[in-house]
Amino acid sequence: MFRKMLEDTDGDRTREKVRKQSQRAVIRNVSLGTALAGAVCISAVGFTGCGSRPGDKPLPAAEEWSADSYMGEEEALEAVDFDHELDGYEPQKKEYNFYLTYKMVHPWWDAVALGIEDAAKQYEHKGIIINYEYLAPGGVSAQDQIQRLSEVSGRGFDVIGVDVADVDIVTPVINGLIEDGQKVMTFSSSDASREDGCARIAYVGNTHNYEDGASLAEALCKKLGGCGKVAVLVGTKEAPCHEDRALGVRDVIAKYPDMEIAEIVYDEDDVDKAYEFAGEILKKHKDLAGFVCCNMSNPVGTARAVIEAGREDDIVIVGMDHDQEALRYLRDGIIYALGVQDCYSIGFDTVQVAIKIADGLLPGEAYSEKTEEMTTIIYRDGAASMLQMLYGEIN
Repeated sequence: MFRKMLEDTDGDRTREKVRKQSQRAVIRNVSLGTALAGAVCISAVGFTGCGSRPGDKPLPAAEEWSADSYMGEEEALEAVDFDHELDGYEPQKKEYNFYLTYKMVHPWWDAVALGIEDAAKQYEHKGIIINYEYLAPGGVSAQDQIQRLSEVSGRGFDVIGVDVADVDIVTPVINGLIEDGQKVMTFSSSDASREDGCARIAYVGNTHNYEDGASLAEALCKKLGGCGKVAVLVGTKEAPCHEDRALGVRDVIAKYPDMEIAEIVYDEDDVDKAYEFAGEILKKHKDLAGFVCCNMSNPVGTARAVIEAGREDDIVIVGMDHDQEALRYLRDGIIYALGVQDCYSIGFDTVQVAIKIADGLLPGEAYSEKTEEMTTIIYRDGAASMLQMLYGEIN
């Protein structure tokens, strides 16, 4: 049987709690409309101030984001793919040991864990044991991540996986591990790429954070007719996915001469802080037209603040991922659009790639250097289907 270790903020999540968590239903045939009674996922985003768009990243085509471009039931059901089977690769060993550390304890990464767990179970059925530790701090901390990586470097793991908290700070540590003969990959929401000077072997996860932020901002701008004052709520500073998405938001807003960013705040992926910030912004900017919410928590906090202010009918909210409360707000027309990432696939594919790395295969031999997982923009018409598929909730 495969073995795993998980940890909560205080480090006291027991194996019994893990066992109970693993009993949550993961129904692969989503076309049957059955539910995943588990955690949900979102990637946090950030914003670093004004400046020109770097490089040659293309903005999404404006025509892709008309107010009529709603995702229906079929498209919504395809946003998260639970119908996974192992690929044809035959592992060279009967037992593997992986260490996976991510940015913070949060439901987004719990959803990634469901994919990891299911892949491990499928390997178990093939007679292959996957031992893994899946650990993170209670809040994002690059220093904590460095400490964890340093502590596990001598424990003989086949592969170490990192969801990078800060590219500049963590990259030298990853490179040092590689130089010492460790096999290190990145996964989940934040990569430190070769272009960043990182020697990590491969990445599995969201490869289009900038485009996700740009797409949500474009949807907002089109809904507002290209005119209005908006606020941006983000997550944690310096996290790669946060900064990339926020850059996409900023660049799209800059295309519209009659659009303005009123304020940018970092809420540390905390519902209460997002609620507080959104409430303050609404009081300060009476002419505010919308919010771009860039992590899992702030669409919820923002929607609560908007409802409390009685401005559901004149504020447009776009945000990330499929928190249950956020999906209800989407269904009810309080949130306009949510970008849903396929966290389950991220976890499942991370295990498959880690095995190939452990076996000594290089990118291009049996896997890609970057395994791209999808994000789907869900509108009101797709909300009920998502709620039923993920939570068994029938309106």
